Parts: sequence; C-alpha cells; structure tokens
Amino acid sequence: MAVSERQRAEELLERTETLVPLLRASARDAEREGRVAARCLEAIADAGVFKMTAPIDAGGYQLPVTTQVDVLAALARGCGSTSWVCAVYSVGIWLAGNFSDAVQEEVFAQPDVRITVVGAPTGRLTREQAGGYRLTGRWGFNTGCLDAHHAIVGAFRDGGPGGADEDDAVLAIVPYEHLQLADDWDVSGLAGTGSRTIAADDVPLTEEHLWPMAEAGGGITRSARHREDPYWRTIIGPFITANSAGTPLGLAEAALEHYLEGLRPPRPMTLTSYADRGEAAITHLQVGEAATAVEAAAFHARRCAQAVDLHCATGEPYTMLERARIRSDVGRVTGLARTAAHLLWQGSGASAIRREAPIQRIVRDIDALAQHAVMNPDTNIELYGRVLCGLEPHTEAL
Repeated sequence: MAVSERQRAEELLERTETLVPLLRASARDAEREGRVAARCLEAIADAGVFKMTAPIDAGGYQLPVTTQVDVLAALARGCGSTSWVCAVYSVGIWLAGNFSDAVQEEVFAQPDVRITVVGAPTGRLTREQAGGYRLTGRWGFNTGCLDAHHAIVGAFRDGGPGGADEDDAVLAIVPYEHLQLADDWDVSGLAGTGSRTIAADDVPLTEEHLWPMAEAGGGITRSARHREDPYWRTIIGPFITANSAGTPLGLAEAALEHYLEGLRPPRPMTLTSYADRGEAAITHLQVGEAATAVEAAAFHARRCAQAVDLHCATGEPYTMLERARIRSDVGRVTGLARTAAHLLWQGSGASAIRREAPIQRIVRDIDALAQHAVMNPDTNIELYGRVLCGLEPHTEAL
C-alpha cells in the first residue's frame, strides 16, 4: 500500500524529534567548528530530512510547507545553526526540482543531495561562441557550503556584443567541486552554519543549468516532468519565506524548554528572599509573557505555511496582499521569538552568560536571524502595512 503524504509527514517529524538530544549535545561543537557536526548530518540524512522537499520521482517526499516548518522547528529545538542549514538545503533541493530534467538527473543522482542557495545576482555569465556560458562571481553568506554538493547562485547573463543585460538575471546550479570557499565566517550568531563566501572563476555551464529569475518569480518551471504539478509551479518568494519560519519558532520553543528545566531543582534568587525562583512573581510574569509570545509565533508560522500550501495544491495565483502577509507573518515569528528568548535569558541569572548555557546561544542565534533581510521583523511588517494602505510594495522579493 502506498504511503500517504500525511503518514510520511508524521513519520518524518517523529524521526526528527528523536534527534533533539543529539543536536543539543553537539550545538556547542558546531559553534566552535563553524559547521554542523558530521554525525548530526548523517543522522539527519538517515531521518529523511534531506528528502523533505525533493521530488517524489527522485525518491523524495515533496512535503507541504507546514511539515517543513514543523521539522525545521524540531531541529532548532536542538540547534539553531543546524536548523538553518537544513532550511537552506531544503529550499535548494526544492529549487533544483524546477531546473531542467537533465540537470535533475545529474543532481538527484547524489543520495541525500545537499544544495545551498544565494540568489543575489552577484555573478556574471559570459556566452561562448560555441554555446554555453562561463560563470564568474562571488556570493557571501553561503549557508551550509562546507558540506554541500551543489550551489544555486544568482548571476546576470552577458547580453552578447552589446554587453550585459541587467534585466536577464538567472539562477545557476553549480557543483561545489568547481567553487572556491573563503575562510571568512567569524560571527556572533548562527556560527555553526559556516556561511562563508564562495567564488566561481570561469566555470563552464550549459543553458540547462540556468533558470531565469523572471520564470522563477512567475511560477514557470523548467522541468517538463513537473510542469503540471502546482507544487513546482508556485512562485518562489512565498515558498522560501514561509519555510524559514521554522527555525526561529523552534529556537523560541527551546528557550522556554531550557528555562523551565532550569527551575528544577529549586535554587534561590540572588539578593532576594526567594529560596526557589520558581515561586517568584517575576518568574511567573516572565514565563507567561514568553510562553504567549511562543504561542503567537506558532500561530503566524502555521498561518503563512498554510497559505503557501493552499497555493501549492491549487495552483491559484497569489494576491499582493497575501504575499505581503506571508512576509509579515515570518517577520512576526522572528520578532516574537526574539522577545521570548530575551525575556527568558534575562530571567535566567548571571549563570546564563556562560558559554555552556544553551539559552545565551539561542539568543545570539535569534538575533542573527532577525538581521536577515527576509526575516527582519520591522521591514516585513512595514511592507505589510504599506500594501494594506494601497501602495505598491517597496521590494521585488515577494
């Protein structure tokens, strides 16, 4: 009997939940080493996480965004850096399912393939007279690059004799064996993501290795085998944005879990008469405020994921208001997660500044996520308000 999508999703989430203790035990090592531990990547692959967004015809699960958010939140409860790396890989794997069928044969021949994504078109593709292109460029913040097989990067195509065509931006998929990695990742948060700068120097590519951004933004897949499936014909902005909500949500959930665990066994609150800080009114206020922030973050994460899943199922186009709301939801998730984590960290006492205290790393990881252009609470919510007021959005990244 064929396994249903719901059963596959439930089984994947159950397997992912079992990884939380391993990821927590490895989180400090990931931060020190600047990459996810090999034992964690192996366990994540065995659980099936790297199949989550891969095409069914390539042995993947092709699961909805609601499941992606749940799985990535579970991973973030163990380690924020690991979750963010897996979020980027899951997006890269889904994007690969939109390239030509020939490229998919090449890419998905690698079991549990891992693919990074930097969409900023900071590269240049030069046409060759005999056909094909040469790719040159540099791309920063390439999350998961140390352990990936392919990169999807943004570039402008050379317009031929007339020079570069600045309107002809494309996504190009490149094997990592043709790329160089800089040693330039030294950061305060999400240190375990290893998000180094990568570079290409005159790398040969064919037309099949390209996907024009205009097509990606319009829901036009280059895959003949996926052309009739709305899962692959959806526009990329909302899909990628909603997927990213899982990591901040899981980090906030982890902060609350660690804080509540820290209340037992009872210990006094320094310079007060409380012998058990779990009995202090200020603790109750902090926990209540943080818990309601986490619950609200979960609402916004589910709402934006469900909105994308509806379009992935029906193929119906988005309204501009829907697209702006999805960005607002992800900004709200990140902002609420940051609020919850900071409340709990501030209520944890001086011992919470120690490197071995998970909550200080959670705070730094969420602060780093909030700096991301797609995750930033303020700009995302401003965008939503702007569209509600009947104005055009101030960004094309929707």
